[in-house]
Amino acid sequence: MPTIIGLTGGISSGKSTVATMLKDMRIPIVDADLVAREVVEIGTNTYKKLVQEFGEDILNSDKTLNRPKLGSIIFQNQEKREKLNSIMHPAIRKSMIDQTASYIENGHQAVVMDIPLLFESKLTHLVDKILLVFVNETNQLDRLMKRNDLTEKEALDRIRSQMPLKEKVKLAHAVIDNNGSIHHTEKQLQQILKDWHIQI
Repeated sequence: MPTIIGLTGGISSGKSTVATMLKDMRIPIVDADLVAREVVEIGTNTYKKLVQEFGEDILNSDKTLNRPKLGSIIFQNQEKREKLNSIMHPAIRKSMIDQTASYIENGHQAVVMDIPLLFESKLTHLVDKILLVFVNETNQLDRLMKRNDLTEKEALDRIRSQMPLKEKVKLAHAVIDNNGSIHHTEKQLQQILKDWHIQI
């Protein structure tokens, strides 16, 4: 039986690092952020629905979606935000399920669904195992401030907009402690895959 792994973490927890390691192990990844961009490319159904709902103001001059513009519209209006989610989420979910099924049909024994907000979006039912990348709050804050050039307050606001990592730990099947070296992270990943009988 193929295994569908849900890879998740918190902002700046090192999830992308672990995703890269999995790719290097030839395990296919279905990336929610990438899918979210693909489903709104010019001409897709989702793109048409968004233009119909929010008007052509949300487009750039080349007709591509102007994300900051759309973001500013929904940021201040909960009703519009819910409308956007009702258009986007089913499209993202369907595309991810289709891509995963395609990898399994092609004989892959494991597929990773990389979903940053796996718990927040209530998508845990899509996966068999949940792998969480964890860092302590000090490292998370430090990495986020450096990576995105943010003030401490800006970084904390972003971290606090997500479910705390400590809460996610209780809900995951396995946790990678990413406070140490890359080598230490990779060793933990290899052990987890071995425990789950996934060949690499």
